[in-house]
Amino acid sequence: MPETAATTIEGVPFRSSIMQIEPQWIDYNGHLNMAYYNVMFDRAIDQMWLTLGIGPGYMKERGGSTFTAECHVRYLREIHLDDLVQVSVWLLEADDKRLHTFQELRHATEGWLSATSENMSLHIDMGSRKVAAFPPDIRERIAAVVKAHSAVPRPEGIGRNVAMPSKR
Repeated sequence: MPETAATTIEGVPFRSSIMQIEPQWIDYNGHLNMAYYNVMFDRAIDQMWLTLGIGPGYMKERGGSTFTAECHVRYLREIHLDDLVQVSVWLLEADDKRLHTFQELRHATEGWLSATSENMSLHIDMGSRKVAAFPPDIRERIAAVVKAHSAVPRPEGIGRNVAMPSKR
């Protein structure tokens, strides 16, 4: 069955479905292991990619996909086994071959911020496994989302570097 993209993405920013923490993801410190924050962010991006028409069906039918080129995660507050979470995704910028996203993982019922992830994704031609331009119809959808997301306030934390604090 062909994958179809929504004509618009409902809500700005995009919000994932509510997700539950799996027991095997809890580490010996009693909280969500750092690796599984990335799993939650990845699941949310996959949901957004489906709405853009660049999910698994796109890869199968049109031979394109996305690869993450860079990722910066900030861990701000612990998540525990019984916590329900939801991820908000902003599509900050895009060009013919790249997508710049920012995500916030929040407690689904209490709303507090647990983690953020800023990413650069590349569009890949899966035949050559090289970076390639998005097809015009996909590029048009992406541009519409970037425009919609640029109309709302940007979340705190975009563009942060990993560095030791200055001791002045």
